[in-house]
Amino acid sequence: MNIDMLIDGILDSYDRYGGINRSESENFPNRENVIKILGDLQFLIFPGFKLNEEINPTNIRYIVGQRVNNVIVLLTKEIQKALVYSLALQNKTKDEAQQSNCYKLAESTALALIEELPEIKRKITLDVKAGFQGDPAAKSIEEVILSYPAIEAILVYRIANFLYRNGVPVIPRIMTEHTHGKTGIDINPGATIGESFFIDHGTGVVIGESTIIGNNVKLYQGVTLGALSVKKELMNKKRHPTIEDNVTIYANATILGGSTIIGKDSTIGGNTWVTHSVAAGTVLTLEE
Repeated sequence: MNIDMLIDGILDSYDRYGGINRSESENFPNRENVIKILGDLQFLIFPGFKLNEEINPTNIRYIVGQRVNNVIVLLTKEIQKALVYSLALQNKTKDEAQQSNCYKLAESTALALIEELPEIKRKITLDVKAGFQGDPAAKSIEEVILSYPAIEAILVYRIANFLYRNGVPVIPRIMTEHTHGKTGIDINPGATIGESFFIDHGTGVVIGESTIIGNNVKLYQGVTLGALSVKKELMNKKRHPTIEDNVTIYANATILGGSTIIGKDSTIGGNTWVTHSVAAGTVLTLEE
């Protein structure tokens, strides 16, 4: 068998099973471009922390401006592809007017995200402070920003959640799953998470799409905020629990169900399995 026949076999598999991503706008968003965008956004939140780039008062405006332009151009392109692809999945026609409308929506969403960055910065700063204050091993705010995987996971979630809430398909999930692979922390971009949120250690934490988390909540490693059922027909229902303000959930606790509410000021002990609501101020341990 010669090389040409081998190549023909590979090309035939594309026709039979799909999966090719061409350069035309109707194709799926490019994962590497989304990751690059994410890197620029992280830089804009914490300039100089994540990349080896010298920053000083004379060049910071230029560097920030360059990153902002990069994000707007590239994110607009990728959001447009995601929107057009979503229309194709719904078997809607892809005429010129729709293409143009998708571009306008994509550009306005990219600009809106840039406008939102100071607010995301405010929220992640509170998350960092919660981590510093809640972990006796933390020696400085800078240490938390640079070395704690939870901060990266929460920051990417906050970026992805903004896009999710603004109707962007696919891209928010690419962002959070990329970070899931890096940190071991799985936060669905559809979750609703309040301020001053922290995950200590973090590995193995799972937060489902319809989870609602209040303010000043702390999770430890291995916590699952999940669904009692994963049937596809429940995709538009609230499947995941609500965690009210000032709750601490210790390692490997599993809390399931869309109607399960953990009341404010509660503590959920390690290795517990919770499928019912817990009143405010409760201390729930395995022994119970």
